[in-house]
Amino acid sequence: MDYFEYKDRRLFAEQVALSDIAEQVGTPCFVYSRATLERHWKAFNSAFGDYPHQICYAVKANGNLAILNLLARLGSGFDVVSAGELMRVIEAGGDPAQTIFSGVCKQNWEIRNALEAGVHCFNIESEGELQRISAIAGESGARPRISVRINPDVDAKTHPYISTGLRENKFGLSPDKALEIYKQAAQDNNIQIHGVACHIGSQLTELSPFKDALNRALYFVDQLERIGIEISQLDFGGGLGVRYRDEHPPSADEYGQMLLDQLKPRTRQIPVVIEPGRAIVANAGILLTRVHYIKHGEASNFCIVDAGMNDLIRPALYQAYQDIVEVDKTGNAEPAIYAEPTIYAESTIYDVVGPVCESSDFLGKQRRLHVAEDDLLAVRTAGAYGAAMSSNYNSRPRPAEVMVDGDKFQVIKPRETLQSLYRGEQILP
Repeated sequence: MDYFEYKDRRLFAEQVALSDIAEQVGTPCFVYSRATLERHWKAFNSAFGDYPHQICYAVKANGNLAILNLLARLGSGFDVVSAGELMRVIEAGGDPAQTIFSGVCKQNWEIRNALEAGVHCFNIESEGELQRISAIAGESGARPRISVRINPDVDAKTHPYISTGLRENKFGLSPDKALEIYKQAAQDNNIQIHGVACHIGSQLTELSPFKDALNRALYFVDQLERIGIEISQLDFGGGLGVRYRDEHPPSADEYGQMLLDQLKPRTRQIPVVIEPGRAIVANAGILLTRVHYIKHGEASNFCIVDAGMNDLIRPALYQAYQDIVEVDKTGNAEPAIYAEPTIYAESTIYDVVGPVCESSDFLGKQRRLHVAEDDLLAVRTAGAYGAAMSSNYNSRPRPAEVMVDGDKFQVIKPRETLQSLYRGEQILP
């Protein structure tokens, strides 16, 4: 559920008309709904009831400080994969002691930053990383907690670019290799064994891969206990999908119940951490864009808008589908059942394309729309991996970002200026 709804055939974010935002802020811009963000985070938190748990929002999905601050106020922890993301969490008022540092290539300076900040736990992805964290911790006098990320070799049945739990993926370690690393860690006085981590991919729309991965993770936990290693936390990662088109992903309650069905019967309660990102923020945001040209070609009709693949790369990178809708449907909506019959102009099939000089620059293909030049369109489910993956390709300023709160809105990141695009660059003498 989100709070982007039509009222009198005009699209609103909560109580604010998107056309008003476009007029005041310009396009393209990302628009987020505070009510949707809060609702989604609370849904995950309540799904576990009184079972010991922590919701750690995956910052990579969208790291805007306003979003991080909003979640921190709710009591969220965070999952980060770089020192930059950790800095964002701290700047936004998040607690490093509730932050997990994941990622496959933690550099020395990033490890030192995380130790100084006092992160809750490092998720280890390789034997070399364990040795490096141990050495740096020994120099600093810190004794960080670690979990080893196991790769359960489970097919997440998702796009191959966002699958992380197969043996051919770069993430995690096989259970056999992980067991050896835990044995090494148990003899290392510079670190503390804290938990086991597992994450199999993103945009999962059914529970069966999660169940399979959880069974394998818990079997591994039992293996550890048989050699005298008792963990204090199971980090089960994120990956729960959202609806972009006609998907029917499990709800937060269904996902939480699946975990609890496996965890509660155990003789010892193991606190669980989950790291939702997309499932919290994706449907809480849209990309607002304006139509500049309509072009009728011999093979295709093109709706040319001011947002491109540099703003939202998912369609080009993953061949992902995101719904594209008219912001104002007063001229093309079906009449109410009590209205007199009305003839509306016909819609047309368009490829919705942007200004970037690449044939891969599209937001959607073969979309039926009723549009004219200067109309506004909204790309739905753009809160995750939209602004976070945007770039300045073709020297294009990145869009503004706006947060709607009830009947008002605030710019939480202004549009970049042209001058900002080359700030810091140097001309040779």
